Amino acid sequence: MSRQDGSHRRVSDASVDDGTAHILHIDMDAFFASVELLERPDLHGLPVIVAHDGPRSIITTATYEARRYGIHSAMPLARARQLCPRAVLIEPHFERYRTASATVMQVLQRFTPLVEQVSVDEAYLDVRGAQRLFGSAGQIAERIRREVFAATGLHCSVGVATAKFVAKLASGMAKPDGMLIVPAGQTLAFLAPLEVGALPGVGGRTAEKLQRLGLMTVSDLAQAPEQVLLRAVGVAQGTRLRELAHGRDGRPVSPGRVEKSIGHERTFDDDIDAATNEGRDRLRSAVLDLAERTCARARRHHTVARTVAIKVRDAAFHTVTRSQTLREPTQTGRTVFETAWHLFDASGMANSAIRLIGVRLEQLAPVGADGAETALWSDDDQWRVTDQAVDAVVDRFGPGAVRPARLMRRDGPTADH
Repeated sequence: MSRQDGSHRRVSDASVDDGTAHILHIDMDAFFASVELLERPDLHGLPVIVAHDGPRSIITTATYEARRYGIHSAMPLARARQLCPRAVLIEPHFERYRTASATVMQVLQRFTPLVEQVSVDEAYLDVRGAQRLFGSAGQIAERIRREVFAATGLHCSVGVATAKFVAKLASGMAKPDGMLIVPAGQTLAFLAPLEVGALPGVGGRTAEKLQRLGLMTVSDLAQAPEQVLLRAVGVAQGTRLRELAHGRDGRPVSPGRVEKSIGHERTFDDDIDAATNEGRDRLRSAVLDLAERTCARARRHHTVARTVAIKVRDAAFHTVTRSQTLREPTQTGRTVFETAWHLFDASGMANSAIRLIGVRLEQLAPVGADGAETALWSDDDQWRVTDQAVDAVVDRFGPGAVRPARLMRRDGPTADH
């Protein structure tokens, strides 16, 4: 979710389109909050935040009115209330978001089959083959915005460019409810003044390395001697950053793209002392629950994973991540739990006060894809039948109908954020 509050909004109209841009990035505006406001129209124009109501809760998203107070996603709820005491809190309803997302994607499919959904509220389109039928890329973008609103009552912003990452930057600048077109001949001028951190893959540490070399903007990066850049961040990343700084991104729009990872996290109401037996027991229960829920999602999407990862955050907000690649791909809760718990024990956080823990599956592939089938005689076999039986019960009676016995504790961890 974007932290932008709309105060630096940039937009253009379809007349800017000179026929060179053909990739669209569609991004729903404050998606979760906007969906909630469909049920609460009386809250339009007010600072609204979406989060579970708890002392350790994290903001899921916020309306633009709330963002102008400095509130953004992933911020602790307590901090958001300090910034804006009059903000209205709404509990999230994820089924509503999934339903709205499906409707939006159906609208996009009317224009081209080349739709790459990258999250619940955003997608890329390649409209080169659709222009004879629907007009220029800019005209298609305007029509998409109208039809998404007609179908859902929700606004979206659209970036139009020659490269995926440029289209995404443009949609962010057009928020809320806008369109920004970046023709091929304007790409370098568009990128030049941006901070290096605006480029995909440039996190805080990489940005610091570049800034120490005096590379503050994308223009600086584009003009930097190649060897200086490669020495600073390595050959692979340095080569990619040079390409991006010159507006080059060869990634195609890929329909049917499989999610890169799936997972769940849990923030606890109180820090858990991992050094005590009681604390370890609570953490084991949390990891088992997260593993079971993550694998249930994988099975629903007919997906297996080769890598299990964990994320652990302590009371001082120090965060570590660890991962392990398995011999065979899996979607079995017990296998993922045992791997995740081993990773936790080896994380260096086993004697800390734990605030948050998460389990994630990575290197996903559809069941049946090359190399994605589990072995004929697998350690997963004894648990796979059990998981399938549980899935059948859940399908019939709903989530929570069957759970591992150790997850029935009353003092278990709080809900996901």
